Amino acid sequence: MSDGKRAASAPWIRTRLRTAPGAAVALAVLVLVTAFLAGAFPRAVDAYETKGLRHDIRLADAGRSAVEVSRPQPGLELPREQREAGVRTPELRRIGGALGKALPDPLRADMSSVAFGVRTLKPVLATEPWLPRPDTVPPQLSYTAQTGLKEHARLVKGAWPTTPDAVTAGSRAVRGAVTEETAAALNMKVGSTLRLPTAVGGPLTVTVTGIVAPRDPGGSYWSADPLVRTPSLIPDPASPFPQNYWTGTVLLAEDAGPALLATATEPSLFWRFPPDASALTGPDGARLTAVVNSLESGPGLLKVRAIAGDTAEVLTGLGHIVQANARMRDAISPVIAVAALGIGSVAAVVLVMTGALIAARRKAELALMRSRGGSLRGIGGRLLAETAVTVVPASALGLLLAVLAVGEGRWWPAALAAAGVGLLVCVALPLRTTLQHIRPTLHGAREDMVSARPSRRRTVAELTLLVLAVGAVTALRRRGTSGGGTDLLVSGAPVLLALIAALVLVRLYPLPLRLAARPVARLRGAIGFLSLARAGRSSAGGALPLLALLLALATAAFGGSVIAGIGDARDDAALTTVGADARVSGKSERATLPDELVRTVRGLDGVRNAAPLRVEFGVTMPETAAGGGGAGSGPDDSGTDTGADSGGGGDAAGARATTMVGVDPASYTRLARTTGLPDFPSGLLKATGASAPLPEGAKSGPERVLPVIASPAVAARLGKEQHAVDTLSGNFKVQVVGTVERVASLASTNFLIVNSASLEQRVPTTLLLTGAPDPGKLRAAADGNGEEFVVQLRSEERARYVNTPMQAGAERIYLAAVAAGAGYALLAVLLSLLQTAPERKTLLARLRTMGLTTGQGRRLLAFEATPQALLAAGGGLLTGWATIVLLSPGIDLVPLALAGVAGSDTSPVTLRADLWSLALPAAGVVALAAAVAGVQAWWASRRGSITELRAGDSR
Repeated sequence: MSDGKRAASAPWIRTRLRTAPGAAVALAVLVLVTAFLAGAFPRAVDAYETKGLRHDIRLADAGRSAVEVSRPQPGLELPREQREAGVRTPELRRIGGALGKALPDPLRADMSSVAFGVRTLKPVLATEPWLPRPDTVPPQLSYTAQTGLKEHARLVKGAWPTTPDAVTAGSRAVRGAVTEETAAALNMKVGSTLRLPTAVGGPLTVTVTGIVAPRDPGGSYWSADPLVRTPSLIPDPASPFPQNYWTGTVLLAEDAGPALLATATEPSLFWRFPPDASALTGPDGARLTAVVNSLESGPGLLKVRAIAGDTAEVLTGLGHIVQANARMRDAISPVIAVAALGIGSVAAVVLVMTGALIAARRKAELALMRSRGGSLRGIGGRLLAETAVTVVPASALGLLLAVLAVGEGRWWPAALAAAGVGLLVCVALPLRTTLQHIRPTLHGAREDMVSARPSRRRTVAELTLLVLAVGAVTALRRRGTSGGGTDLLVSGAPVLLALIAALVLVRLYPLPLRLAARPVARLRGAIGFLSLARAGRSSAGGALPLLALLLALATAAFGGSVIAGIGDARDDAALTTVGADARVSGKSERATLPDELVRTVRGLDGVRNAAPLRVEFGVTMPETAAGGGGAGSGPDDSGTDTGADSGGGGDAAGARATTMVGVDPASYTRLARTTGLPDFPSGLLKATGASAPLPEGAKSGPERVLPVIASPAVAARLGKEQHAVDTLSGNFKVQVVGTVERVASLASTNFLIVNSASLEQRVPTTLLLTGAPDPGKLRAAADGNGEEFVVQLRSEERARYVNTPMQAGAERIYLAAVAAGAGYALLAVLLSLLQTAPERKTLLARLRTMGLTTGQGRRLLAFEATPQALLAAGGGLLTGWATIVLLSPGIDLVPLALAGVAGSDTSPVTLRADLWSLALPAAGVVALAAAVAGVQAWWASRRGSITELRAGDSR
């Protein structure tokens, strides 16, 4: 210029953002959501692993989880004063403090529940005449002088035990206390005295001065040694006859430990440290296992002995608890990895598709810059800068939201995942855009899929991916995921299958177009032929959009099938345990239900069907039929008739035992039909002829032959011959007339089903109900007939299987995977249609100038979008189904469905295809494609043809 000053140029980034703010905001939102999901996933995994580890430690028995350091009493070769000083509270507290500080990370002790003191290892026979003797055997008592009694108990009667004078080994009188349960069971009261024999001199007298109640009965102070809180009646192992005796613990005064040195009770010093799980995280599990192993037999034990003495030992079950948690984590992680890789791949493809859409919209602009001398480096740098301005803040905000949404978890895996999302977008857009302009391109070049021929490089790449997919599926089918550990190749098998399917479908896509175009071309209308021709030329049907759709649909189908399999496994386990929607039975095996209770329960609102059963365990089978089976067991402690098999390798007595179930054929058939049990052939158990009901008071003779329906295992042993059996319901012969795989309320595979009307004793022991009875009224009816009856509900049993944080967290991740997969699938459809939206609008404008009506335009766009939508939906449905069928033999859902629940069935739970998970996302793809096409046609019809055509000759 004349004044020597250059004209100021507007900043590139600001100009671009002002020119296309909508595209920048849309890209930022997509990156924000993807970064949030990428950052939330590792934190969610850390969160449920952390909660699972803490849950397992806190719920474990205090005697297993606590770390206990113990050593024998000071040696007899030491002076008496030194021995006494070694067991006094100051010395014990000093050693306990040093041991607590020496615990290596990440193991930390709950200092509020730490206990230490002196205890007797050898119980003392209590000969006081006022103590209870159930079988003429006197009780055996232990004694402990441990700290913290006043902090962990409240005084109920009497006074706290104290030591008015200094207690020595020569003291012959100390004070103590007992809990309320101990006092009630052993007839103790304030002022009761107990005598302990000593090595020299008279006995040591313990006076009970107080009765206390635990403040936290379930805490480590009282639960590490349950006898401290509650006495126990145990059998005498030395007696040849079944005799029981009481055993319990007396709490001595805190400083009364030296008095135990004179007794022959083998006094021992102990320091008990309950673990503090509040600071533990999921990744700490491996370190915690190593620390516990070191304390038990390693360098950690040497440090403990340097503090507590050379004879100190460390005893704990914490390592087993952590290892069990690690086994469940290793079993769940491969299944979770499948969802992670699937959703991650879908998100990456959608982000690349977004870059492709932006590149297509700016192709003419960048071609102009390239033609005017713009270098690839300069163009790429400007694209990188303008992309980073929106992407980096969006990634950071997504990471922040992930951290806020998932409170627990390591931050650096989330940061790496969110940074990876931002890096992918920042690199993919400039790279894809600049690579298109390495060589000049001719304006208006067609990309007709029908005439495109795949290159040799593409063929080699597809064959390579095919080999990888086959190898991954084969490895998964052979090894499965139940062995623990995460293999990326195995976990990525569904992704590889979807990739191969996408490449194959893209290759096969032109064939149906060619076949369909020929008959359509002969029709009078031009809409059908034109839509097929447009569908073949459209870039919306390329490999990248189809790959995204197949990945999303396959991942959503896989995740939905996992969730459905978990639910079905839990429903089946609950049904096996309860037998129906509700169950009323006796607490003992032989308890029978009174007629009044049966009538009352039948009449409750919500009861649709009531099936009485007479269940008899341990029925002895004849010798000739006892050769090859397992045994059915009786009810467990909770009153649940598990009927668990003892296995084929049991003893002879076990092999001869089975379970007999007496049923009313009509009501049991209705029950089986309602609950989904195998069809029951009730007609085979008709009580006619020799099996007709007996008159009242008549005895069943061995000549009676009752038809029975048996399990396959029992039927194989009995054959078709008649066999005499002796039961509590009568003596008779049985003959197998049919088989069923399962019987309600039993998990046993060894059972006989008879018509209860044919039995001598036919009073039911169990009542199975279908429907939705009120739980309160049902329990009230059972309680009204005595306390020996229990009520079990299928819904309550079902709820037991979702109580562990690790299972619940993994299930939530799969629910999120299904939702994210469906969302990304719909987004892929939208992006693929938006990429060709300007071209379709221009086409409609041109065709309207030639006489195309508005309705014909809408049908044209709908028909054009239909082939790609149907291809993606059908391919996704088939890919998801094939993925589940191929991988189901290697997937075991037991860790996710049933693990960690006592008494649950641990038989393998295989993966199955869920119809809704397959069909809903696929239908959503077709519906969205039709909706977008309709909206686009409606919007184009509102604008005039001149408005569209004057913008330029867009192709």
